[in-house]
Amino acid sequence: MESISKVLATSFGGYSLEHILSAVITLLVCLLAVRLIMRAVEKLMGRIKQPNERLSRITVNFIKALLYLLTVIITAGALGLNTSSITAIASVLTLGLTLATQDIMSNVAGGLVILSTHPFSIGDVIESDGTVGTVRDISLNHTRIETADGQIILLPNRSLSGSKIINYTTLGRRRIVLTIGASYDAPTEAVKSACLDAVSSTGGILDEPAPDVLLTAYGDSAIEYTVRCWASVADYWDARNHLNEALRESFAKHGVEIPYNHLNVHILDRA
Repeated sequence: MESISKVLATSFGGYSLEHILSAVITLLVCLLAVRLIMRAVEKLMGRIKQPNERLSRITVNFIKALLYLLTVIITAGALGLNTSSITAIASVLTLGLTLATQDIMSNVAGGLVILSTHPFSIGDVIESDGTVGTVRDISLNHTRIETADGQIILLPNRSLSGSKIINYTTLGRRRIVLTIGASYDAPTEAVKSACLDAVSSTGGILDEPAPDVLLTAYGDSAIEYTVRCWASVADYWDARNHLNEALRESFAKHGVEIPYNHLNVHILDRA
């Protein structure tokens, strides 16, 4: 017994064999515990209905990193190290890293909010801060949007998660609103009939909700009419542009004048 005590008391680099054996056993137990906990976490994430693959992966990696950090601290304590100093150093490093990556962390937090709340998904047509386009990718830092004219715009998740988002894909349809001016001489019903004929001749416009035409304003030289109708999200831009063309042709067919500004020049003969 005395010889065993002497062996355990033997110093290796300033650490006794007893502390080294305790640290090794503690490390093995912690690693085993980490493996068991991670299996339970992965099973739990797999039972979630409609899981988000990206969010699940981030959650699992975060929990794993936290468990490994706790393993290091516990093992260091078993080895006889002052874990309070390790914790303090880790806190300082964490603070410095947080300050240096403040914008990145804000975007990551915004990305987690987007991935967890699902305000939109890849393929949805959305509008935020005047930007309208189709969502092509959602990362932790940015959301990539493709606009109707083929431009790729990266929106920071920090601003996107805190701003108003319009998701046009949610209802599966999008409303077309066009304003056109007609002469004061044209009867109101004739103008409305011309507008509705243009709508009926345009492909891609839905029958329900029913299109309507409203007299919305009296201008200096024209009465303003607003045409409202609906199209599917995929057909929106084609239907809107074709309706613009159809309105001009329909007004000409119904004899409705579209006023425009005139410049009258009077030449006076003072001779």
